[in-house]
Amino acid sequence: MTIAAYKSPLHEMTQVTPTCLWNDSASLQELRYSIEHGAVGATCNPVIVVGILKKEMGLWKDRIRELVDERPALTEDQIAWQLVADISVKGASLLKPIFDAERGKNGRLSIQTDPRLFRDSQALVTQAKYFNQLAPNMIVKIPVTHAGISAIEEATYLGISINATVCFSLPQCVAVAEAVERGLTRREREGKEIATMGPVCTIMVGRLDDWLRVLMEKENIVVDPGIMEWAGVAVFKKTYQLFRERGYRLRLLSAAFRNHMHWSEFVGGDVVISPPYSWQLKFNASDIEVSPRIDKPVDPKIVEELSSKFVDFQRAYTEGGLTTEEFDSFGPTRRTLRQFVTACHDLDGIVRDFLLPNPDAP
Repeated sequence: MTIAAYKSPLHEMTQVTPTCLWNDSASLQELRYSIEHGAVGATCNPVIVVGILKKEMGLWKDRIRELVDERPALTEDQIAWQLVADISVKGASLLKPIFDAERGKNGRLSIQTDPRLFRDSQALVTQAKYFNQLAPNMIVKIPVTHAGISAIEEATYLGISINATVCFSLPQCVAVAEAVERGLTRREREGKEIATMGPVCTIMVGRLDDWLRVLMEKENIVVDPGIMEWAGVAVFKKTYQLFRERGYRLRLLSAAFRNHMHWSEFVGGDVVISPPYSWQLKFNASDIEVSPRIDKPVDPKIVEELSSKFVDFQRAYTEGGLTTEEFDSFGPTRRTLRQFVTACHDLDGIVRDFLLPNPDAP
């Protein structure tokens, strides 16, 4: 097949390399486009649901009214999370044929646990169990916090495919991989099935870059032009090599896109890239060559400058640079959890307008 025969650069990537495309949204319109261009997975969380309702309220307002009218005991927060579940199930149905064809490795809808539970391992597992039974092709997001690590092991042991989220560093990824291995090993010892499980570990590459930029402004740090775009890439590539050396049974996933390298530098790896719809449009309209780059190391001079200027880059790039107890206090973790928790409140506010319409509105 010639390059011209592919629908887009992303489609070409999915056809000629082992790198997979997932859609970082559960919008049905956006997911259909993404599947047409080779996507084999998608994601949903309160941030995404807020965006979907702002753009596609016409598709969901009747469902919200139904929940308000027929289930009067539900709080606005319970209705909001029912919407997260409903939108996730709809997206999962589009991916089910892929899930069946690939026997669980792909074709999953990634649904996020409530970020407000990040300190409660048992609550995360309880919600993961609920989400897992919504559809056969769910994968459940659990944050890589101190409590999240034990939740990831337990959920894996229970046969739930997990997507480790709120993750920015090599130490977090190693902790996730070891937790997943412990969960899988426990299942194997008891003769339980693992062949159709498809765990992944997300690195929010762009959010690490964002945090270093915050530090650059706070601490009046000056770096050479272009250096800042490589931090997340360097962490992802080093983590990928370590995962291959150790044979961990889960894939890395690249998320939080800030530049095309968060896609192009990872092509060729047995990994997942999960760009939002807007970034897929940019990538597919580009002339960036689809070429395997995952094994091309980041320039050591770039890594050296990042390491010398930013202690938090050293912590993210070095095995043992963060202890499990330090995961919750790491700057990118706090920033991301705050955004996710704010989205929960925003989603509650949308529901509140149905429960208690503003009497002062025109």
